[in-house]
Amino acid sequence: MDFRLSDEQEAFAKAAREFALGELAPQAARWDAESIFPRAVFERAGELGFCAIYAPESIGGLGLPRLDATLVFEEMAAHDPSTTAFLTIHNMAAWMIGSWGTESVRETWGPGLVSGQQLASYCLTEPGSGSDAGSLSTRADKRANSYVLNGAKAFISGAGDTDVLVVMARTGGPGSNGISAFVVPATTPGITYGRKEDKMGWNSQSTRSVTFVNAEIPEQNLLGSEGEGFKFAMKGLDGGRVNIATCSVGAAQGAYEAARLYLSERKQFGKPLASFQALQFKLADMLTSIVASRQMVRLAAAKLDQGDPQASTYCAMAKRLATDLCFQVCLDAQQIHGGYGYLKDYPLERLVRDTRVHQILEGTNEIMRVIIARQLIEKGADIR
Repeated sequence: MDFRLSDEQEAFAKAAREFALGELAPQAARWDAESIFPRAVFERAGELGFCAIYAPESIGGLGLPRLDATLVFEEMAAHDPSTTAFLTIHNMAAWMIGSWGTESVRETWGPGLVSGQQLASYCLTEPGSGSDAGSLSTRADKRANSYVLNGAKAFISGAGDTDVLVVMARTGGPGSNGISAFVVPATTPGITYGRKEDKMGWNSQSTRSVTFVNAEIPEQNLLGSEGEGFKFAMKGLDGGRVNIATCSVGAAQGAYEAARLYLSERKQFGKPLASFQALQFKLADMLTSIVASRQMVRLAAAKLDQGDPQASTYCAMAKRLATDLCFQVCLDAQQIHGGYGYLKDYPLERLVRDTRVHQILEGTNEIMRVIIARQLIEKGADIR
């Protein structure tokens, strides 16, 4: 068992770090304050391959392992968790289109999604079905050579600013087996977008509801076959949970570095704060939480890459552990800064706001516990 990164992985992480320092760090606070969705930066990310890290090579993606993707997202999230989180969503949608789209769909959307010139949103959550995704009610009814969509989605990242939607809709009866997945152009007649939500964090990505009223799409926009949508959605969420957990690790690392620097520079009672043992212990605990979370996340990513039968459980555990521990690290870093941590001149309050939502998305952490317990108790899984 070798935990060391390869030279190629180190180089990939370095490229992401340099991109984050040059493109994200200087603008993150302004994007947050002014709620700017920075489309241009996604195009520059696409030039480096960061818009299709694990999307298949058949659409121009890099086709890299999920483990490699965590290296990129962690480096970026250390400076801007909000923008990075949207990039992870786009990567997931591009991967789904590249993996299960028809040839015509891949040819139509692949190049734009890979380059970042076109962006994608993932539409699963509905007003009446959040964590219980199998109960969604949006319908897609077959009519001749097309499908007609009716229903509504909620809390859709990038909605109104993206070019294409990956939509889960019901083509059959109740339950998860009646759900299918579709690629829907964002400007399809019959689609309307709600107001831009005024959120606590994640302000560099828009969040809106999406309503479908007789929105018609060609039948070739079906991903895979009818009834496979829920399976695709769950595969997407496994990776999504690793991605969100990775963003928490990155944000916590950024918060830790800021706190460590502050302790070395700030003096009280005639000596640096770093000389106080209580604060030394606090830093030690913070770093321990980060390293533990990082290793759990990378283990889950490796399980996904290996096709391990328990990968879903590991992804749920990684998401639960990392988002809880790393949010606390961000809070601790803010506390170390005292009153300065409450000011927008410092990144701590933004990191706290942006990581809070990670405990809720891709299934709340309470749902993560249900998933883990079900594997252990109902299925008798041997997790070790």
